[in-house]
This record gives sequence, C-alpha cells and structure tokens, in this order.
Amino acid sequence: MDKAMHDKGMGVRRAVLGDAYVDNATRNADAFSQPLQDLLNEYCWGAVWGRDGLPRKSRSMINLAMIAILNRPHELKAHLRGAMNNGLTKEEVSEIFLQVAIYGGMPAAVDAFRTAREFFAEFEKEAKK
Repeated sequence: MDKAMHDKGMGVRRAVLGDAYVDNATRNADAFSQPLQDLLNEYCWGAVWGRDGLPRKSRSMINLAMIAILNRPHELKAHLRGAMNNGLTKEEVSEIFLQVAIYGGMPAAVDAFRTAREFFAEFEKEAKK
C-alpha cells in the first residue's frame, strides 16, 4: 500500500463525506472488510478523487448520476452529502436526476428522486439543529 496516497485519500474522503461518515465506516471495518477500506482510501479517494483534473463539484455530479443508474441508495445518500459539501444545490441534484431519467431510465430516476427526498429531509433537519 502507498501510505502517502492512502493518507491523501483519507483527507479527501473526510472533506467530501464528513468525519462522522468516515469514522463510522472505518470503525466498522474488520479483518474481512479492511482491505476494501484500504482500497477505497488509496485508489478511489487518493488516486482518483485526489487528482486535479476535475473539481470536486464535477466529480460529485458524475458520481450522483452513475450511482443513481447503478441503483445503490445507500451510496447515493452518502454521495448526496458529499455533493452538498462540494457546493451542489438541491436544484442541481434534481437536474442531474432528470438527466439520469433520459440516459439511465425512468426507474433509476424515480428511485434516485425518492432517495434524495429522504436525504434532504434528514439533511435539512440536521441543519436546523
């Protein structure tokens, strides 16, 4: 493992998803799942998200579309939080999911909107605290 890339990835991951999410993910890692955490930190968050070629807001937009099409609601909620941290608006998220409807299918968009509605209800409730 490239420790410098892993550490860079952990920093990006925390900046995008937040400390609470990352702490929970790493706290729940065990001997079985730790290799996945290491892979996520080093390659996903360090080698790719850590590149300068796209701003984080753009990466978030791409991720929301891909994860919606893959129908991964748990990951979609995590990346909705990241998208908010990266400066996206609720209106931009809606536009992304409309694009998903056309290129990825209506069922994917329906589920994405449903998941986002749940996320925004929680997110807005947290913001009021």
